[in-house]
Amino acid sequence: MNIEPYLTPYKYGKPVLVGSGKEGHFDKKAVDCPFVFQHNDKFYMMYVGFDGAGYQTALATSSDLLNWDHLSVILKRDAGNGWDNNNIAGTWMLKVHNMEAAPVLKKWDNKYWLVYHAYPNQGYEEGPAKIGLAWTEDENLLEWNRLPDPIIVPEEQFEWESGGLYKECLIEHEGQFYLYYNAKTSEKRWREQTGVAFSKDLKTWTKYDNNPVLKVTPDAWDCGFASDPCILKNGDEWVMYYFGFNYKQAQEGLALSKDLLNWEKYPEPIIRVGEGDEIDSIFAHKPSVITHNGVLYHFYTASRRYREGDPTLNFIDEFRTISVATNKDIS
Repeated sequence: MNIEPYLTPYKYGKPVLVGSGKEGHFDKKAVDCPFVFQHNDKFYMMYVGFDGAGYQTALATSSDLLNWDHLSVILKRDAGNGWDNNNIAGTWMLKVHNMEAAPVLKKWDNKYWLVYHAYPNQGYEEGPAKIGLAWTEDENLLEWNRLPDPIIVPEEQFEWESGGLYKECLIEHEGQFYLYYNAKTSEKRWREQTGVAFSKDLKTWTKYDNNPVLKVTPDAWDCGFASDPCILKNGDEWVMYYFGFNYKQAQEGLALSKDLLNWEKYPEPIIRVGEGDEIDSIFAHKPSVITHNGVLYHFYTASRRYREGDPTLNFIDEFRTISVATNKDIS
């Protein structure tokens, strides 16, 4: 398999977005889960903030993809429908998915669409999460209307997703919607793998009979998790960026497909954790990939051990930020 067009070996080496560290702010402890896109001649990043009580979802803006300014919290606590009041992580908006095209949002039914998952309890990813859908006609992307009920829920008869659902990736292709999501098993030391569901109207979904479509590989770098899909189209080939976890390190990987259902994984990580005290020396994971002016930007959550003076301290002695790697040296 030829993975050369998809590699981003040049790490920026420092955060492009960090949490506030401020008491009472949604991102006091960490930022996470970047989703980068273009809208009305601006770059936007949807991302998750953690304050110790749970997730809330925000937007930041940038003119150069390297310097980001927080704009607004768009999915807030206690503003949902009960099941999604506590702990809400927006991860994807419906957008153009061709790799060489501008990563602009696309409308369906004259609306913009956002998918998220929500955990039932306060804390760090507490309880089995369900997947929801929100829409807006607001060109500023600040006011979102959540559907009252989840669109996909974990089902105990499917062991691979019985513990809850995670990050979503929404693709429209030839009149059908594909919603990819990773999910976990119910064990204390769980596995995460990636599956897909189908819809014609964004509201009624059918899970694929042969889920998961991206499985963990025993005794490999992704033996524990094969998670957080980010899918793009390059000619007649589909590429899925994802992260693998072996219960020690989380690193970025790659899989290719011709039909969106059968995926071939590249056997090694394409972004490895950094060395020593580098910004991604614990985790380099959760991809969001776009192209701009011939440069491939691979945003990801980067973590290292907390050091005195860091603006945020996550709950596992961790400084969790968002960074980027590229296919050309932009330093």
